Amino acid sequence: MNLGLYPYFRPISSEQDTEVVIEGKKMLMLGSNSYLGLTNHPRVKQAAADAVMKFGTGCAGSRFLNGTLAIHEELEERLAALVGKESALLFSTGYMVNQGVISALVGSHDYIITDQLDHASIIEGARLAFGRRVKFGHNDMADLERKIQLLPADSGKLIAVDGVFSMDGDIADIPRLVEIAEAHGALLMVDEAHSIGVLGKHGEGATAHFGLTDKVQLIMGTFSKSLAAIGGFVASDKEMIHYLRHNARALMFSASPPPAMVGAVMAVLDIMEEEPERFSRLWHNTERMETGLKAMGFHTGASETPILPVEIGDYMKTFEYCKLLNDNGVFVNPVVPPAVRSDQSLIRVSLMATHTDEQIDRALEIFERLGKQMELI
Repeated sequence: MNLGLYPYFRPISSEQDTEVVIEGKKMLMLGSNSYLGLTNHPRVKQAAADAVMKFGTGCAGSRFLNGTLAIHEELEERLAALVGKESALLFSTGYMVNQGVISALVGSHDYIITDQLDHASIIEGARLAFGRRVKFGHNDMADLERKIQLLPADSGKLIAVDGVFSMDGDIADIPRLVEIAEAHGALLMVDEAHSIGVLGKHGEGATAHFGLTDKVQLIMGTFSKSLAAIGGFVASDKEMIHYLRHNARALMFSASPPPAMVGAVMAVLDIMEEEPERFSRLWHNTERMETGLKAMGFHTGASETPILPVEIGDYMKTFEYCKLLNDNGVFVNPVVPPAVRSDQSLIRVSLMATHTDEQIDRALEIFERLGKQMELI
């Protein structure tokens, strides 16, 4: 912080859009998870306002007691249909979904098996569970198979992975995960936080992208990315959801998702159905940005999605480059230890469907000019 390179808690004084205002200056936003660009859509804002006018600002209690509204159940039905499951259950945040589901399912004689790069909420759920955690190398199916073979054959096992990994932008090997889970009697849970609205014909997520919805027992998602709100859900068969309703402490002892967020998500689902061109535009923008970055000599790792990790390597150079980009009107996020190894620091770029070609080309020009100035390319 004393060096003037601190890149966190930057206050934005405008809507979360392709351009934002920070300290009175307009900046290109290349660090948002609003993949479909719907956080400031008039219909979404109106739906949130309408829900407040009908149901008020909050529920004053948990889902378990007085905090279940008719619109909660309506949204649960719609989300279950989106991801192809019988039933769904809303939580107040996506983080709480993973906390609540994993800790409720994994008992003292069970195992929770996680990818090395799983989101912190999955790791937190594993820590809260009474069972033992087993970690395998990132997307390394051979390592997963070796480790699961060492576990007692009759033990309960839950494999939990990100569908799209939030820092590297690569997709989980769900076909092999399904094979391994079936061979060893494990349940499989896929966190679709960064894949809903991104993958699948209708934005259903990574599981649908591979056509394996019926083979994945638990599908989790958040509202804070493509769905333009805050909250989360888990979808599964009716029996599993019934069990979680009565055993997931993060649900039972937390205040209910506020009406505004529920109304906003339902409007987003309408727009996703009515405007499939948003998906193709998102991928157009991703390809334009990735092609430009690679052409100037940057590496974007194994990314297969609108999350583009621009590899820098050195910890301090990453902060310096982020600061230069910020000073030149481009908002990006630095990713440094402990999120990555000390020699693998990177700048995380993420695209939105609403970015224009002109905005992307302007960002690329700044990336190249500053990258040459710092001798990164």
